[in-house]
Amino acid sequence: MDDIIPFWTRDYFIFFALLVFARGMDFLSTWVATPSMVLEGNPIAKWMGWKLGALVNLALCVGFASAPLPAVIISTTSILVAARNFQGAWLMRTMGEQSYRFWMSDRLAEGKMSLFLACLFAQSFLMALIGTALVLCGQMWLVPVGVGIGMIGYALAVLIFSLISIWRWRRNHVS
Repeated sequence: MDDIIPFWTRDYFIFFALLVFARGMDFLSTWVATPSMVLEGNPIAKWMGWKLGALVNLALCVGFASAPLPAVIISTTSILVAARNFQGAWLMRTMGEQSYRFWMSDRLAEGKMSLFLACLFAQSFLMALIGTALVLCGQMWLVPVGVGIGMIGYALAVLIFSLISIWRWRRNHVS
């Protein structure tokens, strides 16, 4: 499972294609949801922007295609992020990025923060629980362990970036 695949072999290109597809879906879903990156939750991705981000992701794909376990982990996390982005992208695009941002801010202001946080932690916990089950039951097989770790990574990313977003929102809206 921790084998390194030689560059430019058939298996390398399979993992490279998997990574390019998964990272490409993450990029595409982000662009559909927030073309100007107003709603981007990852501060590093927001800072890099589209061009530098594309170059960094291409380098990531080239480098990690030779390492099967990280390739499966990164691909799983990227696909789950893309699915989450696509889930709300239609609304973000329909309303416009700024209008959606203000609408969400209003919903947070009207609702109970404790309910929002409980739902966020429950969502992250349940996703991580499935990921943990895959890791524990995967018997060191590449795909179940990699997918499980990727699911845990996704759960942590949702939790961390959502908490960062809420922290920024509270800092700007609570006097």
